[in-house]
Amino acid sequence: MISVPPNITIPSDELEITFARSGGPGGQNVNKVNSKAVLRWRVETSPSLPDEVRARFIEKYQSRLTNDGELILTSQRFRDQASNVEDCLEKLRKMLVAAAIRPTVRTPTKPSYSSKVRRVDEKRVNAKKKQQRRSSFSADE
Repeated sequence: MISVPPNITIPSDELEITFARSGGPGGQNVNKVNSKAVLRWRVETSPSLPDEVRARFIEKYQSRLTNDGELILTSQRFRDQASNVEDCLEKLRKMLVAAAIRPTVRTPTKPSYSSKVRRVDEKRVNAKKKQQRRSSFSADE
């Protein structure tokens, strides 16, 4: 079971965890043991996820979802299954926390009077500086 504030709980029966042979460290043991963890979770049909969070999750992680709306996470950082399963669950937990936070809407503002004046003054100073760099040739010479 995964619990994420605020009020998101995903039961273990929604998650499907399988194992495969890992390509990571392990020496000769790597060819005999299925230590890589593969976590599958159907995001689009999950009843545990609020609609608002589901929409943000799908929008944010669209590239990581299959055509059926299934999220697939893998972990092969560790040499044992239990640690890799825990790593997959932690990855999912972080993704859910990121999707659960409602983005703040930016309120458009206008520049203040003093910032407008500052900008115009800076432009005037730069124009004067560049004007002084020019060589003044007269038509008589």
